[in-house]
Amino acid sequence: MKKLYRSEKNKVWKGIIGGFGEYFNIDPVLLRIIFIFFVLATGLIPGVVTYIIALFIVPKKPIAEAEVVN
Repeated sequence: MKKLYRSEKNKVWKGIIGGFGEYFNIDPVLLRIIFIFFVLATGLIPGVVTYIIALFIVPKKPIAEAEVVN
């Protein structure tokens, strides 16, 4: 089952938009352009609030035991 996580590879700041890109199999650059358009079209506050809410809702990807280097 596919789950939404913050991206560790495709991140500029916290990996929220990169995570959405990985989840929906869309280029994160395209999603960032859409997000910037959304922020500019609605004003700064709604876009920033949306991103901050996503920071609290979208979890970090858990570290699998196989990925841990001893």
